[in-house]
Amino acid sequence: MTRGSRSERAASLDEADPLTTFRHRFVRADDVVAYLDGNSLGRPLAETSARLARFVGETWGGRLIRGWDEGWMEEPVRLGDELGRVVLGAGPGQTVVGDSTSVLLYKAVRAAVALAPSRTEVVFAAGDFPTDRFVLQGVAAELGLTLVPIETPHDGGVDPDRVAAAVGPDTAAVVLSHVAYRSAFVTDVAAATAAAHAAGAAVVWDLSHSVGALPVHLDDWDVDLAVGCSYKYLSGGPGAPAFLFARRDLLPRLHQPIQGWMGADQPFAMGERYAPDPGIRRFLSGTPSIVAMRPIRDMLEVIDEAGVDAIRAKSERLTAFAVELVDELLTPLGVRLASPRDPAMRGSHVTTDHAAFPAMLPALHRDGIVPDFRRPDGLRLGLAPLSTSFAEVEAGVLAIRDALRRTG
Repeated sequence: MTRGSRSERAASLDEADPLTTFRHRFVRADDVVAYLDGNSLGRPLAETSARLARFVGETWGGRLIRGWDEGWMEEPVRLGDELGRVVLGAGPGQTVVGDSTSVLLYKAVRAAVALAPSRTEVVFAAGDFPTDRFVLQGVAAELGLTLVPIETPHDGGVDPDRVAAAVGPDTAAVVLSHVAYRSAFVTDVAAATAAAHAAGAAVVWDLSHSVGALPVHLDDWDVDLAVGCSYKYLSGGPGAPAFLFARRDLLPRLHQPIQGWMGADQPFAMGERYAPDPGIRRFLSGTPSIVAMRPIRDMLEVIDEAGVDAIRAKSERLTAFAVELVDELLTPLGVRLASPRDPAMRGSHVTTDHAAFPAMLPALHRDGIVPDFRRPDGLRLGLAPLSTSFAEVEAGVLAIRDALRRTG
């Protein structure tokens, strides 16, 4: 395919895209030609700037401390309910916003293993994101647990059969990611959860690379606990607070290890001893960041308008186009595809491997091409469906090809 015909194809895909108008709602940097890192940090919505300014000038500046009595105290759960409705497939009263993904994952894992105190093992994916593995190593050291890794293919991930083979009578909890952070492999959450439940184990899911880009149905999937970040496809901004989901019927039995005043049943009683809130608030610890929740709410409105199913359909088209370009332009130069070929088994990013990629990154960035890199040699093309165009994908892959040619 010639460059002209490729560009025409990208243009036609953009023209036929039912979500194309949403791209113009995001802030776009003048020096960026192709932003292919939306799976690490999403672009901000243009309207968020004005809304934050109004919040500072009118709500925070005008109401001051009175704001806590006028809605801020309820905001972590209110926003959690909105997350549940729009992107998590979860009914109200099961999701709360606050802390980082790492802290909430720690809370969720500790709560999960405490459900079966006589069990001694935690099953996890050996190739999962470092935070997940590091948190589990810490919990295992604290409680004297044994970690049982599930090994996965380089371009794949955890399937339900691997879960069923790894769990047993000693398994207290299984901790997995919905979408593998490196390969983008999509795990069948319902089937994997059922396999763990059949062995009597609880399951904690990390939704960081799926929420906002893929349909999630936590209630229908019978998920026990889940966590996820908000700065990728939810455009919450760098370091935005994460969320935690806990199944309603489990809440009375769940004990989180970081007991703080915001998770108490009567935060302002200033009592002598801690008693947890009866609901999802029990997973709060310290004072949540009300300001940092505003961009998440803005993005949820946009996702709700676009529809998660339409977003997923666009994601599959984007990654399919990216794989097509990789096969044509990069594979002849020695690049290896490190993601599933089936769009249904792939999240919203595509990973490619080549030994020259680490040295190429600075030049790509100078040229306005911003992909993501994962060691040792993986270049991730993160395609945020609402803000990424097909023309942007083409420009990015062409630039990667040209950079590879220059490296010899």
